[in-house]
Amino acid sequence: MSVQPENNRLTVGEFADRIRHEMVPVNSRFSYFSTSLSLSEEDVREYLAEPIASLPPAVTSALPPVSILLVPFLERSNGKPRRGKPVEDVICFEKPAESKVCWDSFVERNEEEILAFGLTDQEMVDYHYRLFGHFARLTGGIATPDAIHSYNGLLREELSGSVHGEVDERSWRFKQGLLRRQTKVRRDSKAFVDYAFQSMIDTLTLYLHGICCDIDVETGPRQLPSRFLRRRLQLLQSLFPPPEGYAVFPEEASRA
Repeated sequence: MSVQPENNRLTVGEFADRIRHEMVPVNSRFSYFSTSLSLSEEDVREYLAEPIASLPPAVTSALPPVSILLVPFLERSNGKPRRGKPVEDVICFEKPAESKVCWDSFVERNEEEILAFGLTDQEMVDYHYRLFGHFARLTGGIATPDAIHSYNGLLREELSGSVHGEVDERSWRFKQGLLRRQTKVRRDSKAFVDYAFQSMIDTLTLYLHGICCDIDVETGPRQLPSRFLRRRLQLLQSLFPPPEGYAVFPEEASRA
């Protein structure tokens, strides 16, 4: 299906409203719409069916309805919110200026999550990373107090032991900000809460991505040591067990 507005520009929310009745269901919770990009059966499986099927049941059951828009390009909006309404990124059918290109965007509306992805020039592995990043963000937002308490407990142990590194750049920056401002890791300061939330999202992204795909964790001076990363993944595995037939660690895959 190809939908192109006369002015060739609609915000993510406006576009979603326009094609609302043309969304294609993947299951009872997920649906998608592709614009001028022609998706084969294999494409639908790689972009949608396989990632969604690999989500832990505890994640899927807790998520709101999710609409996924697969579009040629997205343009980052630099405007300011008006009257409390957030500024939305724009769907484009021609490539925007390089400085304004963004690869993914989201809109929360009426207990629904709208995810948009600009697929032109985006590698499948990068698309999967961003897709699972949104699923992780949603999961972190609905995690139970017990789950958050358990994860934060691991972080406090790491901080008390001066464990270096993090899973991704965003949580690394939050961690550095926390360490500059606070020495007592037992205190639930805003800096700690912000760091803990971003750390959980980044680790969840890796966890969910790893269930679906065979990925490698990049090594580097900012990377969390593998034994501490494994502890985090084991905790997430206990909180959000993978679907039957899916493995988290290599030795589990070999036994499957």
